[in-house]
Amino acid sequence: MRLRCHVAGILACMAMLAGCSTTAAPVIRHAPKDPPASVPSTHATVLPHEVQQGALVIGSTRPDARVEFAGRQVRVSPDGVFVVGIARDATSPAVVIVDRVEHPILVQPRDWPVERVTGVPPETVRPPPDIAARIEREQAQVAAARTRDDARSDFKQTFIWPVEGRISGRFGNRRTYVLPDGTEDPQTPHSGMDIAAKTGTPVRAPAGGLVTFAAPDLYLTGGTLLIDHGHGVSSNFLHLSRIDVHVGDRVERGQVIGAVGATGRASGPHLHWGMNWFDVRVDPLLVLPPDAAR
Repeated sequence: MRLRCHVAGILACMAMLAGCSTTAAPVIRHAPKDPPASVPSTHATVLPHEVQQGALVIGSTRPDARVEFAGRQVRVSPDGVFVVGIARDATSPAVVIVDRVEHPILVQPRDWPVERVTGVPPETVRPPPDIAARIEREQAQVAAARTRDDARSDFKQTFIWPVEGRISGRFGNRRTYVLPDGTEDPQTPHSGMDIAAKTGTPVRAPAGGLVTFAAPDLYLTGGTLLIDHGHGVSSNFLHLSRIDVHVGDRVERGQVIGAVGATGRASGPHLHWGMNWFDVRVDPLLVLPPDAAR
């Protein structure tokens, strides 16, 4: 029986009953119609040896195993598949615990250049107290939607680009906003990937899932949409000019879910695509196959 170990955007391995190799290899993922991965009779735990900061890591083990990571018990699917997120600032090693046995993963550090952003409305950078309270409430609502731990495993699908365009902002880079008077706000890590495109360009679901949050006018993020892909994995789409789905809707990979805009804190039309494993932000670029069409 052949085992496929999915490592989102970083590594992939194929294993026979004897074991698994995770040397530098092309990303291999299941398409939505592929049969689910299965666990060999040896019940070996399969994980990559090495990942990058910001990676989404998919492994497999015995279906009834207890898996723990970063202080959390991790859901294991009936076919033995589980997923964890490696934070932007994660240090090496990242340790996954399976039935009290530690499985260390080497975490490769990344460089985080500074992105200086101009042209955003100043009041979105330094909001007055009443607006700051609104922002806090809205962010709490979004954070609550990310606490779901559904048994669905849409995250195993091959992800696609939600929109075609130039990458105008990269995950993890230290971002600072430049105000008209020349002052800058403190640097903060960019939480997702920005893709420049014209207002009204259709945005498609990069993988299947359930709509868990949809709001047309959040103060910082404007038109905001969350899709839950199961096991704590979610995508968020920000600055939308239009939202075409509603909370509770099931969406499929490639389905139009909204349109590109410049709502909220934006200097121009683009899609911000972010991804999370619960409250851990991960890099959307790393879940895409390296040869994915743009």
